[in-house]
Amino acid sequence: MPEGDTIWRAAQTLHAALAGHVVTAFSSPIPRVAQAAERHRLVGSDVTRVEARGKHLLMHFSVGAVLRTHQRMTGSWHLYRTGSPWQKPADRARAVVRTAEVVAVCFSAPDVEILASSAAVTQSAIGRLGPDLLAEAFDASEALARLRARGDVEVGVALLDQMALAGIGNVYKSELLFMRGINPFDRVASLDDAALNGLLADAVRQMKRNLTTDRRRTTSGLAPTRFWVYNRARQPCWRCGTPITRRLQGPQARSTYWCPRCQPPHNALPKGAEGE
Repeated sequence: MPEGDTIWRAAQTLHAALAGHVVTAFSSPIPRVAQAAERHRLVGSDVTRVEARGKHLLMHFSVGAVLRTHQRMTGSWHLYRTGSPWQKPADRARAVVRTAEVVAVCFSAPDVEILASSAAVTQSAIGRLGPDLLAEAFDASEALARLRARGDVEVGVALLDQMALAGIGNVYKSELLFMRGINPFDRVASLDDAALNGLLADAVRQMKRNLTTDRRRTTSGLAPTRFWVYNRARQPCWRCGTPITRRLQGPQARSTYWCPRCQPPHNALPKGAEGE
């Protein structure tokens, strides 16, 4: 699933290409989206800005309407010059925004809607998102409070809760916890404020570090791989040589990677871990 830095880069690219330009055509195979576009008269309006909110991408139009997309595991935005061939089949397009010079296509995103106004955005689920790690005014105190409120939740699950803080996905979850030596299955309540604040600071730093590249990296540029533990089950830890462990975690059964030696648990490790 794309994480906050991926969506931020997509929003920046789309904003540079579309902002200030007139929409000459809009289409979507989703009836409610196509009907909303017609109702709000997107065609003939200007794109005013494109922004990221955590893992959501918001395209604002001069008529007040907002196109919101969430890519989940399958979606992506593509940008083409008018008349250029698309890299994916047209039947996978979920929303197509055309201007005189470019075509912006959202492929395969399962979550697409048009909101009536910017005010409607704040009244939707987006308004309940936790502090955005890539926001200029990231509120670390609010993020800490929201994590603290999830005291009985495993920290690996809490970091993925977008209502606690917005932007972290599966890669950063595993990498941040490794860098801080925190076991993913420890409860939030078992961690002190210094540990949680360290996680938040590292999250902001690592995500901002990766804003200018689509080759995300958390290790140094001299390291043989881009990641410390993510997607490295059974391979040796770069710090201690212990095989990296993988286990599905949380209600959504997301893969979590960690080093049993570098990230000792406060509680017993779960049974059935892969790579032990």
